[in-house]
Amino acid sequence: MSTTPPRQAPSTGPGSSTAGSPDRDGALGWLRALDPRGRRAFAGAFGGYALDSYDYFTLPLSMVALAAYFGLDSGQTGLFTTVTLASSGIGGAAAGVVADRLGRVRALMITVIAYAVFTVACGFAPDYETLLVFRALQGLGFGGEWAVGAILVAEYASARHRGRTLGVIQSAWAVGWGLAVLVYTLVFSLLGDDLGWRVMFWTGALPALLVVWLRRRVHDAPRAAEARARSAGRGSFAALFRPGTADAPGLLRTTVFAGLLSTGVQGGYYTLSTWVPTYLKTDRGLSVVGTGGYLTFLISGAFTGYLTGGYLTDRLGRRRNIWLFALLSALCILAFGRLPHGANGLLLVLCFPLGFCMSAIFSGFGSYLSELYPTAVRGSGQGFTYNAGRAVGAVFPTFVGYLADSWGVGGALAFGAVGYGLAALALLGLPETRGKELA
Repeated sequence: MSTTPPRQAPSTGPGSSTAGSPDRDGALGWLRALDPRGRRAFAGAFGGYALDSYDYFTLPLSMVALAAYFGLDSGQTGLFTTVTLASSGIGGAAAGVVADRLGRVRALMITVIAYAVFTVACGFAPDYETLLVFRALQGLGFGGEWAVGAILVAEYASARHRGRTLGVIQSAWAVGWGLAVLVYTLVFSLLGDDLGWRVMFWTGALPALLVVWLRRRVHDAPRAAEARARSAGRGSFAALFRPGTADAPGLLRTTVFAGLLSTGVQGGYYTLSTWVPTYLKTDRGLSVVGTGGYLTFLISGAFTGYLTGGYLTDRLGRRRNIWLFALLSALCILAFGRLPHGANGLLLVLCFPLGFCMSAIFSGFGSYLSELYPTAVRGSGQGFTYNAGRAVGAVFPTFVGYLADSWGVGGALAFGAVGYGLAALALLGLPETRGKELA
């Protein structure tokens, strides 16, 4: 008589990683797997990240006007981005602790209010130094929103769909970017540079409306909230740097390599997002409307890349997806800055794959960083590593600004490829987490 145990039927619950295959789920299987609370959390995080993106891009799109208005050189304008990203590292790390201690939704509302208020304040700045201060304060809220929103949704999503779900959340960045380009084109065409940059910042008040909805309709995932309540020492930075022992693994190795991964990817990304508008207007001589047209191709590629990368991070795994697009992003950025001046048609075509690759690499970040840390310190871990990487990666745009004075913006953009190389190396110290259950 056989002693083989009977085969268990695969689980089909929303949290199961074995329920069916990705191909049988359909394009919206990830959405159907979320319960009503999860869908509201998804909508809140998507809206928050889109508006976060919108408020961020009010600066890069206005940089040429700001340089002329305040009489700035390339190094000074690059410092705007560095200050924003450096302060976002502090804000993001703090928001992660707040998310572990007070809950994901409360932390999300705090970050949205912070970046909205100080984006509007930037529009009233009377001089360069004041604008730097307001932009640094805006960075505190900007830094925290993504990490908190990604964790909120990750704790609702099933393991099998988490990559795609967080990939769609990432696509909100392209939506906000596209909205910012649309408003930029209208505002600067109608009002001109001297008033246009102020109006762009004033439109950053839009996110305040989202906070009202978040407070009434969105809640933390119940199981995750219970797990946090049971945990001791939650929201602890010390736990992120605790080395492992024979009895219990530590998080030091994970934190170091995850921070390096974030540094590389964001150093490359913010090099492009900061300097491409200036490159198109100065090195390529495009008008406001022409720049907007080229950026439309770039953003269309970015939106498609976020969605595709989310699918591939579930199919290929977190590490393979990042490796693939680190290589492709480096190749695209090198090609983009070296096209001859008579090849603007080819430059337009290249905008799409450039946006696609530099965005697809981000799609796995929300799921990957969430899966690397336990529930009690998930906010602290994800908030710290993502935003420490953003803060260190912030030196890339400033360095490119100084190189641009001698190399030109197009030549200096190549420095961004170094970041993608660093990201590929950092993966050697991190495990694959595809299919991991949370809480």
